[in-house]
Amino acid sequence: MKSYEHDGVDLEDGKTGKSGDKPIQKKIHNRALLSGLAYCISSCSMILVNKFVLSSYNFNAGIFLMLYQNFVSVIIVGILSFMGLISTEPLTLRLMKVWFPVNVIFVGMLITSMFSLKYINVAMVTVLKNVTNVITAVGEMYLFNKQHDNRVWAALFLMIISAVSGGITDLQFHAVGYAWQIANCFLTASYSLTLRRTMDTAKQVTQSGNLNEFSMVLLNNTLSLPLGILLSFFFNEIDYLYQTPLLRLPSFWMVMTLSGLLGLAISFTSMWFLHQTGATTYSLVGSLNKIPLSIAGIVLFNVPTSLQNSGSILFGLVAGVVFARAKLREKS
Repeated sequence: MKSYEHDGVDLEDGKTGKSGDKPIQKKIHNRALLSGLAYCISSCSMILVNKFVLSSYNFNAGIFLMLYQNFVSVIIVGILSFMGLISTEPLTLRLMKVWFPVNVIFVGMLITSMFSLKYINVAMVTVLKNVTNVITAVGEMYLFNKQHDNRVWAALFLMIISAVSGGITDLQFHAVGYAWQIANCFLTASYSLTLRRTMDTAKQVTQSGNLNEFSMVLLNNTLSLPLGILLSFFFNEIDYLYQTPLLRLPSFWMVMTLSGLLGLAISFTSMWFLHQTGATTYSLVGSLNKIPLSIAGIVLFNVPTSLQNSGSILFGLVAGVVFARAKLREKS
């Protein structure tokens, strides 16, 4: 990714090609601030709402929750495309065949995230997700012969230490939740490593020769529906859904719908924020955004913690910021 430039305006640093163009510069900064705020709120809210549904409501059908969220996304993106507000590629059979393998990883990534979030508090999930960066870096080295400098490896080492120390000092340690989170880290890294190659192949079978973010959202979420239904039967969620009284509560459906809207909002706001700023700001804000998310998760859900565990969480969050800066310096 690179900084977007339009009409002589460098959106990464807010400077224009013309001197004395302060109104335009102020407008650029206001848009960047608004888009960044929208991205942070939507990404934090999505995780917190999912945690609320799975833990506070004690909802034991994470696959169905994922299904409903993806169904909401498909409906909204389909309506916007039909109205001509966004452009999407037609979902041809050739395109779906190319995309299906990476979609299987995508579904596994979402489901394991739901399962882990039910058992582990938000702050520890955030820290443990850093392990994904370690797996991705190793995968890039072996699969694509990509070498990383010492600062990147140092940051990754700090992430591993924080994850291990956080798990040891976690007062609510749950072996099942940690197992699901480790599986999620491997699946997320696999999705990241295979996505770009799959996108290059998929572009060759599209009508326009391109595959934008909206098309990816529609493609991923549409293909996930039949796979999610099969997995619901496999994990015996159907019997639970027949018996649970939660599905008869309008408030519960409102919360689930909100989670689906937030999931789609992340896609829209991330594109908007990246367009208004650039890859550098986007990456750093994404790392810094984990700090208020972790604090909110501890406060809102009354998570019991210790000084050692809080220190491990803070250490992991700082390691994430250090990693983001090291990667940006590596690219530059």
